[in-house]
Amino acid sequence: MGKLDGKVAIVTGAARGLGRAYALHLAQLGAKVALSDLDLKSWAEFDAEAATMTAETTVDEIKSRGGDSLGFEFDVGDRDSVFAMVDDVRRKWGRIDVLVANAGGGRGKPGETTASKVPPELFDLVMKMNLYGTYHCCSAVAPVMQAQRSGKIVTVASYAGKVAGQGGGYAHYGAAKAAIAHYTRYLAQELGPHGITANCIAPGVIATGRIVKLVGGGGGRNYQSDDIALRRYGTPQDCAKVIEFLTTDLSDYVTGALIPIDGGWNRSD
Repeated sequence: MGKLDGKVAIVTGAARGLGRAYALHLAQLGAKVALSDLDLKSWAEFDAEAATMTAETTVDEIKSRGGDSLGFEFDVGDRDSVFAMVDDVRRKWGRIDVLVANAGGGRGKPGETTASKVPPELFDLVMKMNLYGTYHCCSAVAPVMQAQRSGKIVTVASYAGKVAGQGGGYAHYGAAKAAIAHYTRYLAQELGPHGITANCIAPGVIATGRIVKLVGGGGGRNYQSDDIALRRYGTPQDCAKVIEFLTTDLSDYVTGALIPIDGGWNRSD
């Protein structure tokens, strides 16, 4: 028996990397998993991501392992599309027990995204991808979970939402992730009386295929593993194990928390 047998989970941004790891792990625990992404084959953009795939999409990987999965392609910044997906999942499987609002990311280069210089269009785009996407997903699942009087919501911030990077670049991304963390605290207060938990994770440098390509084995000072207590970068499975904790009965009395998954990264800026 899996810890999530009979449960239904939604994972956004699950075509590759961390989202894929979350979806596969929840399926392994017994959950039926609905997943979304802008492109369910976005793994093809990175050789290291492509090398890990065992089927055409994460949906197909889950099915090939005996699980049940649905796939959706849309932008989480589009509120109507998010609500339509949630309606489809509820109609198909009758309930929603878990949301991992993982979709997000950054755009632009550090030099052009400092706090006072980030172009308005980039600021809006990154807020839409991260904060608004999270807000739309949580808003869509909350009524379903309230009716059930149970549910587990996990949002995704970042180390960048806790500590400002040297030079001030990627300010729009850091601000969006910080906002997600605080939004989740409010969500926990609202939904707690209905038996629903809401927690936020803050990954550090996690060695997905995309990150390996961006920062390589060393990168700049911000990415040196010597700054990390455990002296290594994280793996998708390091994060997936925390998702397991937050989406099962192991965390029934944990809500409104911000949990770092950064190996003890001790960076001063």
